Amino acid sequence: MSFRQAFEGALLEILRTRDLVAVAVISVLFYAFYYPAPYAHQVVERLPIVVVDADRSAVSRAIVRNLGAAHEVEIAANVSDMVAARALVRNRQAEGILLIPHDLGSAVIEGRPGGGIAVWLNGAYLLRAEAVGKTVGAAIGATLEGRLSGLAGSVAVPVTPVVTRPLFNTTEGYRDYIFPAVANIILQQTLLFSVARLIAERRRTGRWHRGMFLGVWAACTTIGTLGALFYFGLIYWLQDIPHGGNIPALLLTVPLFAATVSALALTIGSMVRSGNDALKLLIPTSIPFVFLSGFAWPLFAMPAWVQAIAWMIPVTPATHIFVPLNQMGASLGEVGDAVAILVVQLAVFGSVARYRLR
Repeated sequence: MSFRQAFEGALLEILRTRDLVAVAVISVLFYAFYYPAPYAHQVVERLPIVVVDADRSAVSRAIVRNLGAAHEVEIAANVSDMVAARALVRNRQAEGILLIPHDLGSAVIEGRPGGGIAVWLNGAYLLRAEAVGKTVGAAIGATLEGRLSGLAGSVAVPVTPVVTRPLFNTTEGYRDYIFPAVANIILQQTLLFSVARLIAERRRTGRWHRGMFLGVWAACTTIGTLGALFYFGLIYWLQDIPHGGNIPALLLTVPLFAATVSALALTIGSMVRSGNDALKLLIPTSIPFVFLSGFAWPLFAMPAWVQAIAWMIPVTPATHIFVPLNQMGASLGEVGDAVAILVVQLAVFGSVARYRLR
C-alpha cells in the first residue's frame, strides 16, 4: 500500500467512523466552547460573607461599609456571635467570616496593638477563598490607612505608590489562566483516544498492514495539527484569550506535538486487543495528566520521581511550549529545553510504534 493510500484511508476512516469522529472532531469542537463557558466572568463576584462586629465603633462600621462596596463580596449577614456565623458557613450560606474584635477602634485611636481582625474562609474552592481574602484585606487596609492619616498629630510620611499590572493574564481572570493549559490536555487526550482506537480496531479486524505505518502516522498528525491550530487561532480569538505571541514558532512546534502524541497512540494501539480496551486504558489518565502537566502545581516542587514521569508525557513539554509561545510571546530558544524533550519523545515513541506495527 502506498503512502498516499494509507494517508487518505486513515483520514477517511477517522472522519466516517462514528466513534472516531466523535472523539477526534466533535469532542474537540465541544470542549472548545463548553470548557471556557463556566469561567466567562473571569473573576468571582458577590460572594457572601458573615460579619461579626464585636466592636461597634466608627472604625468597624467603616470597614463594613468598605467591604459592602466591593463587587467581589456581599455581606450576607451581620451577626452577634461566632456560633451564628459558623452555622451560616456550614449551611453554605456564606463563604467566610470576618470577626472584628471589641477593642479595635480604641486600639487604632490610641496607636496600640489590638486583638487583631480575624478572617475565616471556606477553603473548598481555593480561587474563591483567595478572592474573598484579598477583598477583605483591601477593605481593612484602606479603612485603617484612612483613619490613621486623619489622626491629630500624625506625621505624614511620603510613600511611593506601588501599581501592580499583570503582564500576561491582564484580566487576572480564571479562564485566561486555566483554559490555555487545559486546552493542551484536551488536544492530547482526544487525539490519543481516537488514534489508539483506530489502530487497535484495524489490528483486531485484520485491516492493518505494515506498509501503511507512515501514511497512517501522517494522517493522525494532520488531524492533531488542525485541531491545535483551530484552538490556538480561532477559538482563542473567539474566547478573547491572550494569544498569538509567537506564531512562527507555533507553526513549527504544533506538528511536532501532534506527531509525538500520534506516535504514542500508535504504540498503545499496538499493545491492546481492541479499541474498547484502548479507551479503558486511556480514559482514567486524563485527570493525572492534568496535574502532571505542571500548570496546577509547579513541576520543580514535585518529587523527582514524579517529575520524571511527567516529562515522559507529551502534554508536559507541550504546556511549557505552547503557553509561553502563545500567551507570553516567548522565543523558540526560550522553550528550547521543552522542545528537545518533545523531540526525544517523538524519536522514542515513533521507533517503538514502528517496531511494534511492522
